[in-house]
Amino acid sequence: MIEAAMIWNEPNNKSHWDIEIDPDWSLFADMAIVAADAVRDTNPDVVTVLGGISPIDPLFIQNMQGRGVLDHVDAIAVHGFPLDWNLWSIHDWPKKLAEIQAVTDLPVWVSEVGVSTFGAEEVQLWGLKRTAELLKGRAQRIQWYSLFDLPQEWGATTRHKEAEGSSYYRHFYMGLIREDGTPKPALREFARHTPDLGLCQWFHFEDPRLDEGVAWLKRLGVKSLRTGLSWADSFRPNALAWFDRQMEALEDFDVTLTFCFTPEHRGIEPHHTSPPLVKEEFAEFCANMIERYAGTGARRLRDFA
Repeated sequence: MIEAAMIWNEPNNKSHWDIEIDPDWSLFADMAIVAADAVRDTNPDVVTVLGGISPIDPLFIQNMQGRGVLDHVDAIAVHGFPLDWNLWSIHDWPKKLAEIQAVTDLPVWVSEVGVSTFGAEEVQLWGLKRTAELLKGRAQRIQWYSLFDLPQEWGATTRHKEAEGSSYYRHFYMGLIREDGTPKPALREFARHTPDLGLCQWFHFEDPRLDEGVAWLKRLGVKSLRTGLSWADSFRPNALAWFDRQMEALEDFDVTLTFCFTPEHRGIEPHHTSPPLVKEEFAEFCANMIERYAGTGARRLRDFA
């Protein structure tokens, strides 16, 4: 069930990692190494993936290489949203992948790519078609973000919220299914590209959409799913009961499980983007979740090319 463990989410994005505390990412690198090693020591069959980067920046990957991180992971990942947040054309996807492939021999996954319907649902439909044309066959994993629109009352997990202007509100319209449960035009097009295209869907703590989401994933023919377990959520009451329910519901998919979000009381600063006070505590969380949901195993030879 657990195909891969992703160490953090968008570590080079200030909405997900506090670069004021860690401007050269040395703390992140140290944390990523101990976490990746903990996953590998627990179950060597689980692919370890450096958290998907956004923006797509070869200099960041070279920084991670210089700090030894790439010696401890099996793959790296990129995130791209050229019709919403990035300052490059959607037609440049092959070029952006090539920029990363030029600085590493590791496989490059596309663990988030998507188009919002903030402006028009027709834009998402066109963007999905073009994305599939450009990426299929060029990356081992391509995971579309996302299945569901984000409910307006939940709030997006970003650092500066409404101060981001329209960039913030686009977060609520990334789904193939509207908040009221009705499908958008791009949903049918997406089904034409499975299982080559997988999905990235973050299920929130005790998410009421879980069962509906699983039903849609199966109906659409999705095989590869990226989701996450929050280190911060692990301190909530009944956290393990929710984690168990979520992971049992997803047992029929090849899951990339993302580990991220610092508990406020365990960060250098009290925020989910903060480096942890003790990096080994994050590594222990990763190892415990892998043991609980993937068990242990003997590492086998893989061809990740």
